[in-house]
Amino acid sequence: IPSEILLKILSYLDPVSLLSAGCVSKQFFELSNDNVLWYKIYNLHMKKNLCWKSDSTHLVVKGLDETTITDKEPGYWKNNYIHELITGRIKRINTILKSAKKYNALGVPANMERTVKMSGLTWALTFKDDNGKETVIEQSDITFRDTSLTVYWNSYTWPVFQTLTTLQLHGITRIETDCLRPSPTRLRRLSLIAEYSLKDFKRSIRPVGQDVHVKLFYLDPGLMLGLWKKTPDIAFVMVTLHYHQLLEKSFWGTAKSPYIFPLHVPVLDDIDSEYGLHGYQLHIDLYSGSKTYFSRTFRGLFCKKEYIKNGNVKMTAIGLKNNRQHAPLVGKVDFLWKTPTFSGRIQNCFIMDVTLLDELETPYWCFCAPVQLQESKYSETLYDFMGQSFYMEYKDSVGKLFAELTWMKESEEYFIINLVLLLNTEKLNMYFGTNY
Repeated sequence: IPSEILLKILSYLDPVSLLSAGCVSKQFFELSNDNVLWYKIYNLHMKKNLCWKSDSTHLVVKGLDETTITDKEPGYWKNNYIHELITGRIKRINTILKSAKKYNALGVPANMERTVKMSGLTWALTFKDDNGKETVIEQSDITFRDTSLTVYWNSYTWPVFQTLTTLQLHGITRIETDCLRPSPTRLRRLSLIAEYSLKDFKRSIRPVGQDVHVKLFYLDPGLMLGLWKKTPDIAFVMVTLHYHQLLEKSFWGTAKSPYIFPLHVPVLDDIDSEYGLHGYQLHIDLYSGSKTYFSRTFRGLFCKKEYIKNGNVKMTAIGLKNNRQHAPLVGKVDFLWKTPTFSGRIQNCFIMDVTLLDELETPYWCFCAPVQLQESKYSETLYDFMGQSFYMEYKDSVGKLFAELTWMKESEEYFIINLVLLLNTEKLNMYFGTNY
């Protein structure tokens, strides 16, 4: 087919289809860079988006009409058009982020559900196998809570797990074009949030919990992977993401690298001799799906200098010897999971969201992770509690959370009788500019 006829055909395509056509062959790539085609698209876009501005702005569009279009190098107007789309995306996201700077009492963005829906933000998984093949799976569902959201993926055709080497989590935002009707191949921007290594998975990672059908594994940050027991195949994937800095991670990274936040600059205080050791606020949620087992905020947490031991700053939220602080978990404690064809529950397992604010009400430590109640081999529980003793814990580079629970046979419920935080002293010194 002569190039002139192909160009005529390409002139009827929308911008996204024209970009896709350029991937067919070398000839199509050269034709799809035609300046006449792209100038019409660019000019229409500019007129559409500048029509509300002052008359002086229209002179720019008018000036474009007078230029010699074909004098520019191939692809010049295509690049200009894409640049305008990206600029528009940045402006739109900055407006959304500005509206999301309203924080709730827990120190995280308020109205996160509304913000996510306004921006069109979604999340996707990219599986890579040992042959370099990539499989992308879009999110199936999403739920929102006070301090976190959970994204679900369900599929009938998961990639073969034993061949996988890496798993990537991306935030995806659509780039608005001038298409007259929605297209499944719309332009989109990917932002890498996390990359997980799946090499030697079974030997290096122990399951958090299991039931008759699946084993539940956890990969930091936030990823929960369910594998079938009978066959080493994927049953489901869930990711729980804390709201703190989530929008920046989901918007501003690239497809291959995560967004790098500016280095934290300590706010120094030469007057307070125990600066960074008091005024903390802890909010903790224990839940699975729509069920909430425990949700409470603890204020005024502190640690005396003399109690800093073994490189840890210890703060107590629920005291072992203070009966009035002891609190129950509501309902039967299970981790709920489902696939397109099956569903189940893993006993004594749930998701824990933690938000720790410093005295300036700034997030200091935030995480979401599945935890399991484990039976204590030895117990420090008070003689008042005659039930079986359990504990749960979470640990990372910032600190450790430890809780002791007892099972009350009469009421058939767990009681938290001890809840402590152990913050890494080195991390705390770097954050506050102190020297404990």
